[in-house]
This record gives sequence, structure tokens and C-alpha cells, in this order.
Amino acid sequence: MIDTHDLSSGQTPVSDEAWVDVLRAVDKTYAELVSYQSELEVRNAELDEMRGFMASVFASVSDVLIVVDRDGLIEQAAGSFQMLLGLDPASVRGRPLADLTSDAALHEAVQKVVQNRKSVRFEAELPTSAGPTPIDLSITPRIGERGKSLGAVLIGRPVGELRQAYSELAESHRALQEAQAHLVRNEKLASLGRLLAGVAHELNNPISFIYANTHALEKYVARFVTYFEQVQAGASRAELIELRKELRLDRELANMRTAIDGARDGSERVRDIVEDLRRLSADGTGEFANFDLVETTRVATHWVVRGMKTPAPIVTNAPLTLMANGRVGHVQQVIMNLVQNALDAVEGTEGPHIQITLGQDGDHVFVQVSDNGPGIGPDIAGSIFDPFFTTKPVGKGTGLGLSISHKIAEEHGGQLQLCPSERGACFRLSLKRGGE
Repeated sequence: MIDTHDLSSGQTPVSDEAWVDVLRAVDKTYAELVSYQSELEVRNAELDEMRGFMASVFASVSDVLIVVDRDGLIEQAAGSFQMLLGLDPASVRGRPLADLTSDAALHEAVQKVVQNRKSVRFEAELPTSAGPTPIDLSITPRIGERGKSLGAVLIGRPVGELRQAYSELAESHRALQEAQAHLVRNEKLASLGRLLAGVAHELNNPISFIYANTHALEKYVARFVTYFEQVQAGASRAELIELRKELRLDRELANMRTAIDGARDGSERVRDIVEDLRRLSADGTGEFANFDLVETTRVATHWVVRGMKTPAPIVTNAPLTLMANGRVGHVQQVIMNLVQNALDAVEGTEGPHIQITLGQDGDHVFVQVSDNGPGIGPDIAGSIFDPFFTTKPVGKGTGLGLSISHKIAEEHGGQLQLCPSERGACFRLSLKRGGE
């Protein structure tokens, strides 16, 4: 239908469909404006919430926190100002950072951070109620979306608090070291307890030999005393010759030399045993030093084997000497634990066999202990170095041996690891190579 009331004006009439389209467009635009207004209100609410959140964060920060622009003017400050500096954070906004301290070097440090865009640490004095207080500050650049440097952020706390925290940390570290040393000593005592029977047998043989030779020497001395008493009494030469034959002094003199040699050999054996025990009982708390890993392995293996009723055959492949660097007492404990574990693993195995290999690999030396026991399955391989983890029956293992050994290896700049093995288990201890 065409509107004819304006035909006289010469203008083109507007159809009903056109007016409908215009109204639809207006409605759509209005709806979009309403949607935009709703979204804007949501965004404003989120912005207000974020501002409130940031304000609460700034108010609750206990460290010194200052935000400055490129010119060093304070844009924001944490609520700690009220507590540390006695200033209202709002009162310092817009003021130069230099107003808070007479330390010109701090202002220069901030400018360098803004220009170079690299963080620095700086110690400055800020005025507090207790007087000028040194503050350890971390100054970090503020970078905008386009990579432009906008200013810097200063975060820090009084040096006294840091020193107290460091002192508490050092005390905790010392207590941890003492606890670790205590665990090492306990594990060593547990190992030594298993070796007492072997030590008793090892000492009993030479001491019994010395005791028997001492009794023989007493008998020989008694005969010589009888002879010399007759000499002192003025017996004739013929009488002395007859007495010498009767007492069989010539034979006893040879026997006396043999008894003395036997007693000396037994004493030297006892001395060697005591020396090995002294090395074995070293707590390893001294300084790192060079030592022969081959000799250390020999001593540790010797005492573990002596403590076993029926030890498995052990084959050792090693050079004459192999110098390592560390605390020999701790290294002995690790090797004893590895050998003891290998012996326990092959118990009840048909044709038990243990191999100990020593060698050098670059700047490190190593001792590797392998056995032909049941081995370590992949399901528990990741847990064997965890404290108190053990596959041994209750009463036979503390679950601390491998854990402590692993920690000792790390402290020595080396490592203790489970090696791939076709049969049984294989452990490799590596240490830093020592000087000749």
C-alpha cells in the first residue's frame, strides 16, 4: 500500500516495510546498549572488587612495599608504612621517594633499575620510630604491556629481622645435621652389632695363641732358672753338663725362640685387628681428606664377612690403589651397608655370588657391588632410597641404610644409584677422585 498524502510535495513515499526495518534496527541497537551497560556494570563491579582486593593486600603486607613511577614519585605503598615508618600510606602518594630518606644512592639505584630493567638488591636507611633503620630492599622494574619501563617496585624488610631469620635457619640446619649424624651413628651401631660374633672369633685365635705360648715360656724359664741356680751354687762342670742334658735346655732354647716368634705374630695380628676396628669406628665428622678406596673397601668387606656364619663367595676386581676424597668413616659405612645387603639378598640362593668392582670414571672413582639374588623389581625400584623402606623381615632391617648411604654420597659430591642388572641387584657408589 502506498501513502498518497505527500504526492503533491514530489517526495518519494516511505513504505511500511521500511518503517518496520527502522524500528527493528532501533530495537536491536537499544538491546545492544542495554547489554553493553550490563556488561560494563559487571566489569566495574569486578574492577571495584579487584581494587578492594589489592587494597587489602597492600594493607596486610608486613614488608616494606613501595611502587614508584619513572620519576621516582610514590604511586602506592603498603600498610606496613604505618607500622614501620609511622606514616599513613595515603599521605606519601605523589611524593618523591627521596623525601623518605636522605640516602641519595637509593634514588640512583631506582633510576638505574628503571633504565636498565634489571633487578638489584640495595640496603638503605629509612626513618622509623626507633630511628634510622637499615632495610634490605629488592628493587624490580615495572614493565608495561608494550615493553615500556613504567617505574619500579621496592620490597624489603629490616635487616635485623633478616639476620634473626638467617640465625634461626642456621640453627635449624645445625639441628638437622646433628639428627643426621645421630642416624648415621645408630645405623653404624646396628651394623657393628651384627659383626660382634665375627670380631670375637677374629680376636680369640691370636689371643689364645699368645696365651698358650706364654704358658710354654713360663715352663722354659723355670728350667733355665733351675740351671742357673746350680751355676750360682758352684756346681762342677760335669754336674752342669749332666743337668743341662736332664733339663733338655738345648731343645727348650729352640722352643723358646719359636714361642717368642709365635707370641709376636699373635700380638701383631691383634694389633692389626684393633687398627681395622679403629678405622671402622671412625665417625667421619672431620674434614674431607684423600684416602685409598681399595683399602677402605677391603676393611669394610672383611668385617661384614666375619660377621656372617656362612658368607657367600665374594670376588673383588680392583687396582692396587684408588684414591678418593671424602670422610673415610662415612664411606666405610656405605660400603658395609652395600655388602651386607648383598649378602642378605643371596641368602638361600643356589650358587650365591657377589662381585665388587672398583675403578675410575673421569673425575670420579667408584665401587660397585652386585649379587645374583632375586633382584629389585621395577615396582619398588623408585622407593629403595626412601627412609624406613625395607624389604627385609621385621627385626632384620631398619630401612635407613640405603637412605643414609644415598645422603652421604650426595654430601660427598657423588651419588649412589641402582645399576641395570640382568640378574640380582647392583649398586654403584661414586665419589670425587682424590689426589695421589
